[in-house]
Amino acid sequence: MAKLSLFERRRRRVRTALRNRAGGRPRLSVHRTGKHIYAQIIDDAAGKTVAAASTLGAKSSGANVDAAKQVGTDIAAAAKKAGVTTVVFDRGGFLFHGRVKALADAAREGGLEF
Repeated sequence: MAKLSLFERRRRRVRTALRNRAGGRPRLSVHRTGKHIYAQIIDDAAGKTVAAASTLGAKSSGANVDAAKQVGTDIAAAAKKAGVTTVVFDRGGFLFHGRVKALADAAREGGLEF
């Protein structure tokens, strides 16, 4: 079996810690690429995506902090509409810095608790 990349090791470590601390709360999962940023709220118990937001349909590029802030406010609004108020933040293998941090801060300002 091949060695895991540093990103994959970090992602597994973060997800394992989340499973131990989640307590039945849905998770806010973030994925970042060079062009876009995606966020979705996943109910792991049911195996369903409750809400999602991304920069795919947006006019601006997803490769900047302003677009990440917009996705954060969008996911918070979609979560409120779905009746979700508390989540656990799943940064995946991405460092909590820059666009990921901007998305998290905007989601908190939008009313999500984590």
